[in-house]
Amino acid sequence: MRALLRWPRQRDDAHQEGRATVARTSRLSGLRSLAPAERRAAVAAELGIAPDDLGAFLDGGIDLTHADRMVEHAIGTIGIPVGVATNLIVDGREVLVPMATEEPSVIAAASNVARMARPLGGFTTTTTGPLMQAQVQLLDVADVHAARARILERETEVLELANAQDPRLVEHGGGARRVDVRIIHGRHATHLVVHLVVDVRDAMGANAVNTMAEATAPLLASIAEGRHLLRILTNKADLRLARARVRIRPDDIGGPEVVANMLEAGALAHDDPYRAATHNKGIMNGVTAVVLATGNDTRAVEAGAHAHAARDGQYRSLSTWERDADGNLAATLELPMPVGLVGGATRSHPAAQAAVRMLEVTTADELARIVVSVGLAQNIGAVRALSAEGIQRGHMGLHARNVAVSAGATADEVDALAARIVAAGAVRADVAERELAELRAGR
Repeated sequence: MRALLRWPRQRDDAHQEGRATVARTSRLSGLRSLAPAERRAAVAAELGIAPDDLGAFLDGGIDLTHADRMVEHAIGTIGIPVGVATNLIVDGREVLVPMATEEPSVIAAASNVARMARPLGGFTTTTTGPLMQAQVQLLDVADVHAARARILERETEVLELANAQDPRLVEHGGGARRVDVRIIHGRHATHLVVHLVVDVRDAMGANAVNTMAEATAPLLASIAEGRHLLRILTNKADLRLARARVRIRPDDIGGPEVVANMLEAGALAHDDPYRAATHNKGIMNGVTAVVLATGNDTRAVEAGAHAHAARDGQYRSLSTWERDADGNLAATLELPMPVGLVGGATRSHPAAQAAVRMLEVTTADELARIVVSVGLAQNIGAVRALSAEGIQRGHMGLHARNVAVSAGATADEVDALAARIVAAGAVRADVAERELAELRAGR
């Protein structure tokens, strides 16, 4: 009989007991050698569902009619490969993670690092709760400091008006929680900006907070004796953080020298914005792939992450690298994580629904914990490759298949051609075309 584990759920900075979930392994070795249909069947078997439940991944999940209801002026759809990251343990739970990405090596790297992390328990996470913020800009205010005081005096009235806009959110335990008022001294003007801090529960929250901002703006302008202008959420979601940490033994990641090199690379990413941009891009390779697969807003998550990287005035690495007392690599990552399971493409896109089903999550908090863990795994994988054999060795080996397809290789020629151009040490289109001609001539 399979054991039951508890998945932690949100309560500010602490874990809270959640629903029971069936534990099973994410350690699916050998997926690489299986055909796509066989991989899908293997994943479904571990999830205890039918392979057809993941069928939305076969054709991208939507047709043109569906797309036409989602965006303006639709003329078609574009497909992105969806793979499954294996080996992850997040807060004691085995997780199979769908990742939508066009870039080779991303899924393999995350899976490989997750395997390395298993002996010491995998990834441990915390969250701060689903708080999003709306901004209301107030102009032509003569006495900004006095206006700030007047607005705070009437905070209860403002919150009641905001919550009247979304009684269903309030019924589910969410709603506007407080009002913050900021005075910003700029180069050309002094700005008065009101923040509505809203608990959005399992939604990403943009629609909810924007509606509240629109409704409260006239009242706020009246109190401030000015006029309102911008009324919209901020994607600097620094009240909605997710954190992950992991430890990996030196012998499991390449030895003490590799760990030492990773620490040096991490130090450069902290100090140098040029390195930090690439370092953080590696994190987002993992984060964005899960966010996209689940139908969430990749641009919102990316904007918040990069803003967080510059929170002290310089753009820095989002992750940290240390040794623990036993000499293990200890890595941590903190990110704003405005993802949801309610509304938007997450609910309307069949492939996104299949991705959520694969993850076995029922709250946005659970999803956020997995996303930040995958981001940290991907980051470790990239930095490890840079600190050991170099990034191109593995990346170009996987990229060779794409080059082979671009050169015109048929399905039964792709693997052989990819092997030839990797052996030649030149994963380029011109070399692939030449090698393909030789391959065919030799038959």
